Amino acid sequence: MLFAATGAALVGLTFTQTEDDIRYNEKLTLLRKLNTIIPADSYNNDLLLDTIIVKPSTLLSTKEESLAYRARKNSDNVAVVLTSIAANGYNGPIYLLVGIKTDGSLSGVRVVKHRETPGLGDVVEISRSDWILGFDGKSLDNPNERGWKVKRDGGVFDQFTGATITPRAVVEAVHNALLYFKKNQQILFSVQAVKAKQHD
Repeated sequence: MLFAATGAALVGLTFTQTEDDIRYNEKLTLLRKLNTIIPADSYNNDLLLDTIIVKPSTLLSTKEESLAYRARKNSDNVAVVLTSIAANGYNGPIYLLVGIKTDGSLSGVRVVKHRETPGLGDVVEISRSDWILGFDGKSLDNPNERGWKVKRDGGVFDQFTGATITPRAVVEAVHNALLYFKKNQQILFSVQAVKAKQHD
């Protein structure tokens, strides 16, 4: 019992001493991901602190509150990064970070979590291919409504050989994130960190 108590105390002490380091490393990892979407030289505020809580939304396919990260330069709005979920992935939901500039164009999209088939659906990852970069600069007007589909469905976005469900789900999720941004832009860029009131 003495050894067990000593061991538990040591584990607790180690956790307490490393907890701050773990949180710091998690923040650094998140910041690196955000900076692949919004380049660090395009803003000068603290991206991790300038956030707003976004309520669950059918357009974002979120069932829980999430954070939107807002980029500003000299108090001018630059872009916002939203969490969006492609709910209809082949093997389950695909979690995305979607960066949208104030003009409504995409600054970038990254997949942060998925369970798609290795060698097929995982091509949505930037580490596997540059397919995800095809969203850069796109907007609700570029392409038009019809174009926001994979080529097999009459749109402009490539699908993968042997895997259409995954890119189809991601394209739909990114398009829906743009629709959400259009409806909620003023709230998303509000100066005070208030909870977004819109749901769709």
